[in-house]
Amino acid sequence: MRTERRFGAHVLLRTPEPSSSVAELVLDRPTAMNAISTDMARALADACAFLAATRTISVAVLTSTSERAFCVGADLKERNSFTDAELARQRRYMKALYLAVLELPMPLLAAVHGFALGGGYELALACDVIVADPTAVVGLPEVSVGGIPGGGGTQRLPRRVGAARAAHLIYTARRVPAQEALRLGLVDVLTDQGEDGTAALALAARMAAHSPVGLRAAKQALRQGEGVNLRTGLDVEDAAWHAVAFSGDRAEGVAAFNERRAPRWPAA
Repeated sequence: MRTERRFGAHVLLRTPEPSSSVAELVLDRPTAMNAISTDMARALADACAFLAATRTISVAVLTSTSERAFCVGADLKERNSFTDAELARQRRYMKALYLAVLELPMPLLAAVHGFALGGGYELALACDVIVADPTAVVGLPEVSVGGIPGGGGTQRLPRRVGAARAAHLIYTARRVPAQEALRLGLVDVLTDQGEDGTAALALAARMAAHSPVGLRAAKQALRQGEGVNLRTGLDVEDAAWHAVAFSGDRAEGVAAFNERRAPRWPAA
């Protein structure tokens, strides 16, 4: 049976029963289509910190309880009343939120349906794999309301789709429907309607069957190697290799292969 832990009013963390190592990080503000308020940003960052410290979790899925949206980005109704000082103060919490999601040590999948716009799409971009259903509409429309992407969009999107394509999408503030988003590389997997959560959990379970130490080290190598030259990237990979090579997981994996059985990964 899954254990549920609430962070603030609008964030839920579902940790698995003992037979599973997949957690769900749930955006739970459906009446506002998960618009990110200051309180919600702080709660989600706290949930990520808790998740990062939970060694029994191998893979996590970021999902939504809203039927209409994954997340529509920052709460502009809240911001409409802000002074400049209040906006600057909120910025610290927003920046901390996106870093907390980006720096989770285990693989993180986004299950996207409906709108994933602005900071909502940036949450998905901070994940390792984006699973979407046909209702998904993604984009970074911040310039249309006098801003720019501030949750990593100007950095993560070019790494996904290239500089020119990212510039075109950001400058036009265009909303991209699911089929085109798959073609452009804005999402990675397209499911049947309503199946994004189920498909993301199934994919996460497939990943979680593998070495927890290996998964975390592979993610570290992939993330730390982004944007560096090849020689530096190979050094990053070598450091991650050493972190796994002398672990109990590596010993168990090799033994299981030779004994033709499923591995029994050591407890964290």
